[in-house]
Amino acid sequence: MNKRDLVDAVAAQVGRPRAEVASTVDAVFDLISGALSRGEKVAISGFGNFDARQVAERMARNPRTGETVTVAAHTKARFKPSRNLKSTLGG
Repeated sequence: MNKRDLVDAVAAQVGRPRAEVASTVDAVFDLISGALSRGEKVAISGFGNFDARQVAERMARNPRTGETVTVAAHTKARFKPSRNLKSTLGG
C-alpha cells in the first residue's frame, strides 16, 4: 500500500472527500517527521513507537571496488511495533 492507496482507503472508510483526507494524512506525516527531527519520540498506542537514533561514523567497504570509505555520522528513523500490531501480524 502506498500513500495514494492509504488516502483512498481512509476516504472510503470515513466517507470524507479524498482531498480532505489527503491533507490530513500529509499533516500527520509532517507532525511525525517534525517531532523526530526535534529528537522527540512518537508513541501511537496500539500501533508502535517512532524514534530518531544517532548512528556513529564508521568505516565500510565499497563492494564494487573494495575501497575503504568513511560513512559519516547521521540520524536515522526507527519504528518499533506494539504488541498489538505484532500479534495482528502473527509474530
